[in-house]
Amino acid sequence: MSSGHREEPGTQSTLTIGQVLERLRDDFPDVTSSKVRFLEAQGLVTPERTPAGYRLFSAADVERLRYILTAQRDRFWPLKVIREALDALDRGLSDPGGETGRPEPPALSPDPAVPAPEALRPRSQVRLTGPELRQASGIDKPLFAALESFGLLRADRAGHFSAESVAVAVAARRLAEHGLEPRHLRPFRTAADREIGLVDQVLATRRGNGSREERTAEILSACVALHVALVRSGLDH
Repeated sequence: MSSGHREEPGTQSTLTIGQVLERLRDDFPDVTSSKVRFLEAQGLVTPERTPAGYRLFSAADVERLRYILTAQRDRFWPLKVIREALDALDRGLSDPGGETGRPEPPALSPDPAVPAPEALRPRSQVRLTGPELRQASGIDKPLFAALESFGLLRADRAGHFSAESVAVAVAARRLAEHGLEPRHLRPFRTAADREIGLVDQVLATRRGNGSREERTAEILSACVALHVALVRSGLDH
């Protein structure tokens, strides 16, 4: 039903209130322009306005109205609950559907940035000389020397480096391309040493199942996941 107020025609990507009603009427035959304006007045939908004050609705606005009307008709939700649900959806939660389903946090898939526990077990017993490490990682002598001086590369008593040292050197080379020098990377060494100490303390409690190697990998995987989550959380702010 029309209220008698003529809305300016919408563009190809927007709809007038009359066009919105046409899209909704098959599922909601009683919906009116007054109802849509009421929902707008309640802050549940916010269409664009032309300079002349005409409402222009996007496809997302139409789906939002469909969600609201469905919640009222099928779930019998009051506006307060609908407003809370819309806020949750706007914050990235998902609607599970059904008559009583509230938006809920999405199930997160495994983060490809976090290695699985088995990937954190020692991968190789290979021991490399300094020149061999430089060749494998593509770093030059000055960078190699700087990484050693800041404790990022550590040789064993025989002067050899582990296979993981190659990964350290490669990462440092990539960061150097962005202007991060070895001296800037020292906090990573400090943080890693602290994590290692924490892992040793936890292992000493003998809590948990599995061998020491399996428990170490599980704990390290959780530590890496925590680190990645904290960094991403910080970058989001």
